[in-house]
Amino acid sequence: MDAFSQMIIDAVEKTKNAVVKINVFKTIKGKLRPVGSGSGFIFSSDGFVFTNSHVVHGSEKIMVSLLNENEIEGIVLGEDPDTDLAILKINTEGYSVAKLGDASQLQIGQFVIAIGNPYGYQHTVTTGVVSALGRTLQTQSGKLVDNVIQSDAALNPGNSGGPMITTEGAVIGVNTAMIQGAQGLSFSVDINTAKEIAQQLIQYGKVFKAYLGIMLQEIDINPKVKHYFNLSNKKGLFVTRIEPESPASRSQLQEGDIIINFNGHPVNSTHELFKELSKKEILTIVDISVIRRTEVLNFTVAPLEARNRG
Repeated sequence: MDAFSQMIIDAVEKTKNAVVKINVFKTIKGKLRPVGSGSGFIFSSDGFVFTNSHVVHGSEKIMVSLLNENEIEGIVLGEDPDTDLAILKINTEGYSVAKLGDASQLQIGQFVIAIGNPYGYQHTVTTGVVSALGRTLQTQSGKLVDNVIQSDAALNPGNSGGPMITTEGAVIGVNTAMIQGAQGLSFSVDINTAKEIAQQLIQYGKVFKAYLGIMLQEIDINPKVKHYFNLSNKKGLFVTRIEPESPASRSQLQEGDIIINFNGHPVNSTHELFKELSKKEILTIVDISVIRRTEVLNFTVAPLEARNRG
């Protein structure tokens, strides 16, 4: 067998026993009936499972199927529609735990592998490369999901909530969405962000997050610009869109700006910005610095708590 195929087989072997199928039930005409399915993966020896919020939202019963065909009931500990993440708890034995990686080490062009249950076909494997990092994705419900990894690994309905892994078998994303009608575009929530969301959901059952109302793309900063303005940043956050009636729209921020500093801290990634926006003390007037054409501008913005979004 060729080395490339063996590499994929080895990576899948390390993770596949942690991947689960999730069946969702609701009462229809007085009877509990299956209404959909998705994917998930066990990430803790305590039986905590990552999946997508849209997979389990509004469910009345959830059954989790392991690779060994053992099926147990899952309990929703909490969900965060803004990042399309949910945490389930299962009480059983005989499962494996997925190894969580570090998404900040990902590079565009890096090979990745998705495992899930598209259309109910359990443990389907697809492959691709990382196409873009640090994207903001607008979901079908209109919500903005930050810290998204874009790849060309094929994802289909039922893949939602499954892991995106490296060739070493480490999870670097939670598969979350594909753009309907688009070819070769699929998205996963950065595992570094997912870990922080999980911590809040397990501890509090909900997530605190402030928002600005902007769509972003991580970009490299030109070395000449870095040198001229004496910047410590390697990257900046390019503002691709500002939502109407949002905190950003009420500030001096403009589409095309490159955010380099927020709340007194340099920001090189959407994850770093997310960490600042998950601090409760951020609900005040905050300093922000941007590169706009040939200038560095400093002004203020007032984030709002995400639940207050209209």
